[in-house]
Amino acid sequence: MIKQGINTVEVVLGNGMYKGRFGFDNKSEIYGDRFSLLCEIEVTHEDGSTTFVQSNESWQAKKSRIVESDLYDGEFYDATLCDDTCYGVEKVDIGYDKLQARRSLPVIINETIKPVEVITTPAGENVLDMGQNMVGWIQFANRAPKGVEILLQYGELLQEGDFYQENLRTAKAEHRYISDGKSGWIRPHFTYFGFRYVKVTGWVGNLNIEDFTGCVLHSEMEITGNIETSNPLVNRLFLNALWGQKGNFLDVPTDCPQRDERMGWTGDAQVFAGTATFNMDTYAFFSKYNYDLWQEQAAQDGSVPHFVPQTTSATGNGSSAWGDAATIIPWTLYLHTGDKAILEQQLDSMKAWVDYIKRQDDASGGKRLWTTGFHFGDWLALDGDDPSQAEGGTETAFIASAYYCYSSILVAKAAKVLGKMELAQQYDELSNEVKAAIQKEYFTLTGRFALHTQTSMVLTLFMDLAPEKDKARVIDELRERLKKDNDHLKTGFVGTPYLCRTLSESGLNEAAYTLLLNKDYPSWLYAVTMGATTIWERWNSVLPDGKISGTDMNSLNHYAYGSIVEWMYRYMAGINPVEDKPGFRHVLLAPKPDARLRYAKASLESAAGLYESGWIVNEDGELNFRFVIPFHATATIELPDAKLENVLLNGKPLKDQGIESEPFMNGVRLQLVSGIWEFAYMPEADYIYRYSTYFPVEQLLLNDEAKQAVSEVFPQIGAIPTSMLSKGQSLRYLSQHVLSQIQAEVLDALDLKLKNIKYQ
Repeated sequence: MIKQGINTVEVVLGNGMYKGRFGFDNKSEIYGDRFSLLCEIEVTHEDGSTTFVQSNESWQAKKSRIVESDLYDGEFYDATLCDDTCYGVEKVDIGYDKLQARRSLPVIINETIKPVEVITTPAGENVLDMGQNMVGWIQFANRAPKGVEILLQYGELLQEGDFYQENLRTAKAEHRYISDGKSGWIRPHFTYFGFRYVKVTGWVGNLNIEDFTGCVLHSEMEITGNIETSNPLVNRLFLNALWGQKGNFLDVPTDCPQRDERMGWTGDAQVFAGTATFNMDTYAFFSKYNYDLWQEQAAQDGSVPHFVPQTTSATGNGSSAWGDAATIIPWTLYLHTGDKAILEQQLDSMKAWVDYIKRQDDASGGKRLWTTGFHFGDWLALDGDDPSQAEGGTETAFIASAYYCYSSILVAKAAKVLGKMELAQQYDELSNEVKAAIQKEYFTLTGRFALHTQTSMVLTLFMDLAPEKDKARVIDELRERLKKDNDHLKTGFVGTPYLCRTLSESGLNEAAYTLLLNKDYPSWLYAVTMGATTIWERWNSVLPDGKISGTDMNSLNHYAYGSIVEWMYRYMAGINPVEDKPGFRHVLLAPKPDARLRYAKASLESAAGLYESGWIVNEDGELNFRFVIPFHATATIELPDAKLENVLLNGKPLKDQGIESEPFMNGVRLQLVSGIWEFAYMPEADYIYRYSTYFPVEQLLLNDEAKQAVSEVFPQIGAIPTSMLSKGQSLRYLSQHVLSQIQAEVLDALDLKLKNIKYQ
């Protein structure tokens, strides 16, 4: 960098979040209104002596070629500008006492991709298709003559074949460049875009894919997890969640990367934290985010803002599930790393959040329920009475009280880890009081649960809120709720992360897989079948006809619903951290297979080393498992539906190999050390998936045997409109709503025939 003779230091400054437009109210200069620079260069000479060069009043400033720069609107760069007029600078107090070493990871170009196609739209536009919804920018090879202006505009989708930006709201999302006539690669500097499609205007000559490169930006984090199954749609779903994480983990966990928002919403970060921490090494990233959260929180009497950093001095009262990022994210990091430092850093924040809730509770009568203040509810759930009601149909006071209890438990757990037993007891007692109040408010003396949404039951089971004697009844009610909902999800941001996890834990693993594998709306795979390459904000962000469902709040890169991937790691593949030995020094490997997937496998580069877990369901129903446990780690293995005498380990009878084992529920539990372990056995349960009247009718009719069996019972099946059959409705569902002439006894008899037909 330093050469003999005269040296010049030039630093280009941009607006960014600090000085540019940021937030909902279209304001700029929220955090500062001037450019500032603090610089020190240490020069070590050949003789070992040192010289320090520091920024001071002798430095000079001049205008750059960046005419406009904004996170939302993009950049205007005029390479023909050559104003070398220099201006004096002044020393200002920028709060030197607040300066500290950088906590955040650098945001870098982690990979590059090339366009897959150049499209000429019906409107005559030239558009690059990157083949992937990505975040970053396009760099292009400039060969344009001096004075030619090239305009790149960024968007997520096409509408009727034409370029489209309306869902970006007020964000211009464009890169304007005026050429100086010199050849070279051009890119913007102080902005980024969320996009799949790029409209190019002003290009001289034909568009050539080789002249454009997509630069993928995100915080520098190692990818630690991977999932693969026999189903390409499920594999794409995993990648969509991973790409959503890449695109929104830019220094802060943003909600979306493309429109005039891109803010660090606490709720989105909280619900996705489990998935994120399997996918990537997020420790430093979330540690910095929660540190910032605590700085905001400390100035607001413990209340957690809806997004961090905040954009104005105005404070809210905090919302349940959103504010619980203060407790859930640190605990998640501790489970995955075993590092107590994150709990030491955040315990005051965790405690302050629960104390804030308790003060709201005390101010409204001290019933140990949280019934006051604003809450987002089960955001964007589908079970509200009014379809436009964003908070869904689950009572917000119940959601708030459930998280009140859950976060109290997490504070108690964190305190125990740190040896603060009196504090732990205090919050244990508080959580028990809240739990008792919830049971009194929402359970009748006969054990009936008062709420009837998927999310209410999921939270009750996942957060252990039901009286012990009534849990089985809640599970039954959840099973019936799913049947009433045609075996489709209705959950929003709050219920979705825990939905399949709760089903698998509650003996409803088949239902969890059904929700995973549904391809019609509402489902995870609906977006995949519509060509999505990231997770959508809404279950129907794009309608079946390809039209966007709305523009006011409709991001095609919004990772919250990607939280299903945590279930894929924990239950489908079976890789689970355990609380008493965090950091994966010991792990629970407990896969729960389903024959609708022929195989599934996952790998995790954990804090303790590389774990692998996978299974195959053979044609005859035999189960095969393969586990890799890293050096110095141990694992508890749970083999479902297994008898010890039938299990082979590495080709030899397990019972003869002296391995510690015990029966559990309907299987075998083993204690294993590091190594590669392969098991094979014929399970006690039938793992050959068979058709039934609970299948979507359209799937039944794709199989000749199943179609014949259905036609014998209901010859008029062919007269049902195709539009109805394509909605994923089962014969059981149709018999209650349309085909009322089909009696339950007839359907039961049909099931006896269908169960002999293997699912293909």
